Amino acid sequence: MTRPLEAKLELVKESLRGKSILIAFSGGVDSSTLALIARDVATKAVLLTMNTVTYSESELEVAKRVASELGLQHDVIWHDWLAEEELIENPRNRCYQCKKKLAERWIQEAEKRGLDTVIEGTTASDIDGYRPGEQALRETSVQSPLLAAGITKDEVREIARENSLSVSDSPSMACLATRFPYGTKITNKKLEMVAGVENFARLHFGVRNVRARFHGDLVRMEVGRDERSKLFDEKKLDEFQKFAAGLGFTFVTFDVFGYRTGAMDEV
Repeated sequence: MTRPLEAKLELVKESLRGKSILIAFSGGVDSSTLALIARDVATKAVLLTMNTVTYSESELEVAKRVASELGLQHDVIWHDWLAEEELIENPRNRCYQCKKKLAERWIQEAEKRGLDTVIEGTTASDIDGYRPGEQALRETSVQSPLLAAGITKDEVREIARENSLSVSDSPSMACLATRFPYGTKITNKKLEMVAGVENFARLHFGVRNVRARFHGDLVRMEVGRDERSKLFDEKKLDEFQKFAAGLGFTFVTFDVFGYRTGAMDEV
C-alpha cells in the first residue's frame, strides 16, 4: 500500500535528524526541498554547488537566491569538467562517470567541513529509463533520502509549495551535456551554442521547458508539449534562425513531439 506523503516525509526527517549534512545543491526544486527538510532536523546543514561549464549561469543565480531564502551556508566550488577526457569524449556511460566523480568530490568536501553525511535530491520519479548516474551514487556513501522514502516529483513540488519555496513550480533542469548524442565530443564552444539557443527561446518565445539538442550543424529544439503553440510566430522564427546561424548552426528544427526526458537515449 502506498504511504501517504506525511509518512514519507517523516521517514526523510528520521533519516536526517541529528546529523551534520552536506547537501549537493543545484537550486532545483528537488535539492531545494531536501535542503528545507534537512535544515529543520539536522544539527548542521551546508549547501554545496559544483559550478561547471555544463551548469548555466542562470541556474547558479537561482541556486544562490534559493540558498538565501533557506538561510543556509552555501558554498560554490568550480569543477573543471572539460579537463576530464573521459567526459568530453561523451561515451554512453558519461553520466555514470560524471556522477561518480561528483559524488567523490562531495564526500571529500564533507570531510573537510567535518560533516558526517552527504545527501542529494533524486526522487522516486527519477529512476525510470536509462539512469547510469543513479548507479554511480549507489556505489558511494551518498544518500538519496527522497528516493528512499518513495517521494515522487509531484510530491516534492507539493512540499515546496506548502513551504512557499520560490522554485516550487520551476521546470526540471539537466546538465548541458545531455544535449549531445553519445560519441559527440563536447567542447566549450558547443556548450555555448546550445545554451545560447535555449536562452533565446526562453526570452523571445516565453517557453519554460526547453532543450536544444545538438546534431552537428543542426539544432533540434524541444519545448514543453503545452508550450509548442508559442513557437508559431513567423517574425520570431526568422529572428531565431538568424541568431542560431550566428552561433554556428546551419539548420534549426523543432521537435513536434515536444520536450521529454532522455530524448538522446531514444536512438
